[in-house]
Amino acid sequence: MRAHALLLAAGLALVGPAAHAQNAPPSPPPPPASEPVKTSDEVKRESLEGAATAPLRDLNVLRTKIPRVLLEAMADPYERPPRGYRCPQLIELVRPLDDALGPDLDLVRVQDQDMMERSRETALGAAADLASDVIPFRGWVRKLTGAERHDRLVRDAIFAGGVRRAYLKGLGEARGCNPPATPSHEKAGTPPPDPDRRFNPKYPTRLPDAPQTPAGTTPSAPRR
Repeated sequence: MRAHALLLAAGLALVGPAAHAQNAPPSPPPPPASEPVKTSDEVKRESLEGAATAPLRDLNVLRTKIPRVLLEAMADPYERPPRGYRCPQLIELVRPLDDALGPDLDLVRVQDQDMMERSRETALGAAADLASDVIPFRGWVRKLTGAERHDRLVRDAIFAGGVRRAYLKGLGEARGCNPPATPSHEKAGTPPPDPDRRFNPKYPTRLPDAPQTPAGTTPSAPRR
């Protein structure tokens, strides 16, 4: 009888944790990746909320938080990695910079902004400027509140982070590492942009002009 009781107790001890594991709530999803750091001009053109809160950034009430990795890059963008570093260590150094800065210049963009997106950014920028105009002497207010200085600090941090990332990728290139510890070379063979090329709108508003003769008339169709 005592043996049966011991077996029953052992069975309950084994089943109990399994049942608790089945009834336990699922583990929370991993936190989303942090968004890249943006300047005040980028924030106000990004959304309606960014445009509406432009005066608060002029008063230095809202400030862009600069990640620690960018502040460290400002201190020494060419700091050498630890002695004896390898590709995994370089990847661990590059990934936080990618999170703070966004995609690097070596990656090909999926597609350019369309006209609607550009018009939206222009309208949001105009709305943000209109909202900021309610602050008298806005330029002096930005200086006195420290908003202008902080915006300059954000731009310098983004620039230093880009230099730091390029330096680390150069080290990875020399060691034969794989991306993200080295440039992706997706743009290899891409011709440089021609600054003198005539701009062709994506959505032209009229048909191209017909060719004309030296006399200024349209040439007639050839006879068959």
